[in-house]
Amino acid sequence: MLEIDGSFGEGGGQTVRSALTLSVITGRAIRLTRIRAQRSKPGLRPQHLTAVRAAAMLCRAHISGDTLGSSEITFEPQAACAAGTYRFDVAAATPSGSAGAVTLVLQTVLLPLALAQGRSKIMLLGGTTVPLSPPTLYIEKVYLPTLFEMGVRGQLEHRLWGFYPEGGGEVHVEIRGGPHLRGRDFSERGDLLRVEGVAFAAKLPSHIPQRMTNRARSILSDAGLPAHIVPEHVRSPGVGTGLFLCSRYRTSQAGFLSLGRLRLPAEDVAEIGCRALLEHHHTGMAIDPHLADQLVLPFALAEGDSRATISRVTRHLLTNVWVAQQFGYERVTVAGELGEPGVLSAVGPSPSFTHPGLETTHA
Repeated sequence: MLEIDGSFGEGGGQTVRSALTLSVITGRAIRLTRIRAQRSKPGLRPQHLTAVRAAAMLCRAHISGDTLGSSEITFEPQAACAAGTYRFDVAAATPSGSAGAVTLVLQTVLLPLALAQGRSKIMLLGGTTVPLSPPTLYIEKVYLPTLFEMGVRGQLEHRLWGFYPEGGGEVHVEIRGGPHLRGRDFSERGDLLRVEGVAFAAKLPSHIPQRMTNRARSILSDAGLPAHIVPEHVRSPGVGTGLFLCSRYRTSQAGFLSLGRLRLPAEDVAEIGCRALLEHHHTGMAIDPHLADQLVLPFALAEGDSRATISRVTRHLLTNVWVAQQFGYERVTVAGELGEPGVLSAVGPSPSFTHPGLETTHA
């Protein structure tokens, strides 16, 4: 059983999710200790607990320690990942409900299902656009299109938005499994084609998304960037607002979210999102800091070499590389200093996975 210290490096929930993903794919049993030990609320939160149970459903894993607040779990896959129809509700992880991010659960199960034989349908219930996690728009506009270049086939439908603290969002995802993940070079992004954006609001006056739209258009126009940004009222059980921007280049895309907060003017929300986009754009690198750490596992699992220039090396990225290396994927490395532009690469032999007592699956 592979032991992984959940407090290493960035020490957040990503260590849990990445370890679960690789355990399902490789069939390797794991013990995670000191889960989120450095956080103000350590241990498993609702979205992490949902991810643990979701991963277990895919491979009929034996698990222990799967309780809210648990700082240690064991996870022992009993079968290869099975394609199918699944429903994961983050709110069900706690009696009081939760707006925990459904996108984090999706990222745990996406690659295993993409490498399984057959089609899968997933319904995810909970927070779809909440702090400290990629919003559903990011998955749809940036993550899935990037993975498409590596062979992953998935479609996403955002039916109901879920904001903090109410949650209640609903997302449907279809995945066509069975491809070989192929290595991909994201070193050059090419020319900027356009900036797309959505200034969204639920149960708020219409002037709020319009003001975000106007300010974002003005900032990006002054920077010489063509932008198509639209205000949109979205369906949600709760109140929420924010701006999502996507910069589309000839061979890559990057995404940036700015969420509205109490007493924060709409114009300030727009400025925060535009500033993040412009910081990335001016580096000339292909991949934004959030996508970089999300590409670690696809790079590790792909056949052939992969390379990506990234606009900022983060602790999330370095920690995720460390997790992959614990499973033997030494082919994945990062060059560059923390907080500076860098390069993520995967070089060397392609992996193979053997589930005990089951046939071998090649990624």
